[in-house]
Amino acid sequence: MALSDPLGDMLARIRNAQRSRHAMCLSPNSRLRQNVLDVLRREGYIRGFSTEDLRPGVSQIRIELKYNDGEPVIKEITRISKPGRRVYSKIRELPKVYAGLGISILSTPRGVLSDAEARAANVGGEVLCRVF
Repeated sequence: MALSDPLGDMLARIRNAQRSRHAMCLSPNSRLRQNVLDVLRREGYIRGFSTEDLRPGVSQIRIELKYNDGEPVIKEITRISKPGRRVYSKIRELPKVYAGLGISILSTPRGVLSDAEARAANVGGEVLCRVF
């Protein structure tokens, strides 16, 4: 069955795994998901991720979740731009998440970036999700 929102599915899997205190979770593989996970790894929200081939042409991502004193590092992870309503933002209009404590992940012409990286590169784009 095809998913209408693959990124939203991955974020829900991460959210559910952390609520259950799992050390890792699995998600189908795609380039967009890998790019978002790379931003989460760079910002310190997950330990890392790796891809595994199940059979020719089908692979999955193993996401290693991160905890601090038994509490999940990711307190909130929400999808902003959805298939039914795309949200775009100029860099000057991009609000800070929890006064700079969280991040927004954007899809820009220079790739998938966090809001701080997008401000440094002076590019706007589609706001994919918000993490705190």
